[in-house]
Amino acid sequence: MKEKLIERTVRTAKPEAKPYEIRDTDLKGLLLRVQPSGAKSFIVEWKRGQRRTLGRYPVMTLEGARRAARAALVEADTHGAPLATINKRATKPGTFGEFMREHYAPHVEATAKAGKFTTALIEKHFGYLYDEPLTAITRAEFDRFKAKRLKAGTNPATVNRDLDRIKAALSKAVEWELLEANPLLGVKRIKREIEERVRYLSPEEEKALRATLELREARFRQRRLSGIAWRKERGREPLKPITGYADHIMPMTLLALNTGMRRGEITQLTWADVDLKAKRVTVRAGYAKSGKARHIPLNSEAVAVLKQWKKQQPVGRLFNLICTAKAWGRLMEKAKLDDFRFHDLRHTFASKLVMAGVDLNTVRELLGHGDIKMTLRYAHLAPEHKAAAVEMLVR
Repeated sequence: MKEKLIERTVRTAKPEAKPYEIRDTDLKGLLLRVQPSGAKSFIVEWKRGQRRTLGRYPVMTLEGARRAARAALVEADTHGAPLATINKRATKPGTFGEFMREHYAPHVEATAKAGKFTTALIEKHFGYLYDEPLTAITRAEFDRFKAKRLKAGTNPATVNRDLDRIKAALSKAVEWELLEANPLLGVKRIKREIEERVRYLSPEEEKALRATLELREARFRQRRLSGIAWRKERGREPLKPITGYADHIMPMTLLALNTGMRRGEITQLTWADVDLKAKRVTVRAGYAKSGKARHIPLNSEAVAVLKQWKKQQPVGRLFNLICTAKAWGRLMEKAKLDDFRFHDLRHTFASKLVMAGVDLNTVRELLGHGDIKMTLRYAHLAPEHKAAAVEMLVR
């Protein structure tokens, strides 16, 4: 957005889900960048894609930023770039791999929840360029990479995420003045319709899933009783019988079914996020996919599940784990549910709400969708609303 930067504008600029910039209309090239965390920085841009950070507000004042920006723009006009940038270029990393290992990886792993995962995927897909100059990734190079991935049957959404990751890394190289311009700046994501796959449990399938969970719990309890008897016969210290849930699978599954939370959101929850008295759970902005916090009311089953689980896991994170793939795969096999992922519990939650007549905007708020287009995937499940709409014409 463009606006005259005055002290009040800078002071009252509110953070949003994604970073945004305000371009000063008085001094062309001066920008204020606002992060989702609320951090604000002054930036000078002397050419499209070529910029440097001047300082952070309020340590640097608006007047100080104007002076620094004017000086940098004068130097850029004379020398092609500010002198500080020219001096830094002499020490910039030679290869893309050096940049990733020495600069980007330490930064993103320290500041992003999925930082290690991000750097691992960049190395997996673009590792063949690690020994090449930092400028080796060009539009043409990415187009070749994209064509190869699509030809191999990779989902366009996955290719888009590949682009997002590498684009973000190169943008940081520009911000840190290690690269003159981001070569992928104008590369667009593959346009596609919102994924149509909405796999949710039918009433019969949900019944089968719940029955399988109960059988699994009973099997674990029986194993524990057998173990207790075996140890008693041999004079060993006895184990305690299972009095609550056998492990995390059943409470996590029931919580997802009743709240629509993503697996990553559930595994990040701490008891500080749960208010059993108010019957509400808070998904913090720090681990919400949208970058925005949301509050989800808890129904009676979710409350009962959490009360029992708190007796077993009273402090810290509710579910202190990383992967549930093996246990979930075995559960699906026992329940005879085909092509059903843990994430599809979220689809089941949303689909049941829509079929019960809940409006799509409420469903969007509960799911934490940043765009109503994502929620519209469930619209077809409420055909009676469309029928009622056209019936209004007759009335």
